[in-house]
Amino acid sequence: MAKRSNNWDSNKLNRWIKEGRGQGEGENYKPWLTIQDFPSMGRVTRIFGWTTNRIHHFFSDSQLKYFYLLDWEERVIDIREHYPLIDLEVVLEDTSGLRLDKFIDRKTKESYILTTTFLITLLNNDGQESYVARSIKYASELSKKSTIEKLEIERRYWKTQGIDWGIVTNKDINSVRAKNIEWVHSAMSADSNNGFSKAELNDLIDGLLYRFISNKYNIKNIISGFEKDYSLDAGTGLLLFKHLVADKRIILDMDKPINLSQTGKSFYIPEISDKGGNNDVKVYG
Repeated sequence: MAKRSNNWDSNKLNRWIKEGRGQGEGENYKPWLTIQDFPSMGRVTRIFGWTTNRIHHFFSDSQLKYFYLLDWEERVIDIREHYPLIDLEVVLEDTSGLRLDKFIDRKTKESYILTTTFLITLLNNDGQESYVARSIKYASELSKKSTIEKLEIERRYWKTQGIDWGIVTNKDINSVRAKNIEWVHSAMSADSNNGFSKAELNDLIDGLLYRFISNKYNIKNIISGFEKDYSLDAGTGLLLFKHLVADKRIILDMDKPINLSQTGKSFYIPEISDKGGNNDVKVYG
């Protein structure tokens, strides 16, 4: 698919606003930027979010990895990527030392709409919502003057709003955790039921979960035995196991590489365990 023109002018600004970009919440939110708009620094991605029930757009692996971390956290209730600072000049109380004039289209002289990579909504222990903003950058970018200038604008914007803001680099992201979440993430997509009805899938998931209770065999052997006993196609048991992990009916240490040779001693099942969960949200940076 061809990329759209990078020229920026008032007509494009008004059209994007009319399209609803940067507006809405949850599944109704539309990011200000999409992968069709601009060249990326790396691998671009469109991925369905569990938390928001919509497609998200990312321009780098670091953005994608950080998204996985957010989508896994139960207290994260909304994730808005590429959030636009449309009211920047209205909100900013202190513009001293800021080179806002640098962020304009040289041809049309129209000011660009700056964005923050993520605006995150959290549900606190008292049931109240709070917000944090995070800008995702490669560590190597922090040596660039233009990047630092843009980040300072973001910092002042969110400070004025009273919202916690921070920078997250690729070095801050737990890649093992992100990779593990990515591994189970596809199991929760709408087309991942392998032709089973919802009721059939749930029955199979329950059956596999039962196999793990007090079973001394490793994960791989339990899955293989389950597929054989139920005459399932190869790979079906692994999909069901991913469902159990994604639904957190089986709790693994997501900060360690998932190893299918590990036994039941390395995880626990909340439905039959008296171990408490961890309510601390991990918003890195």
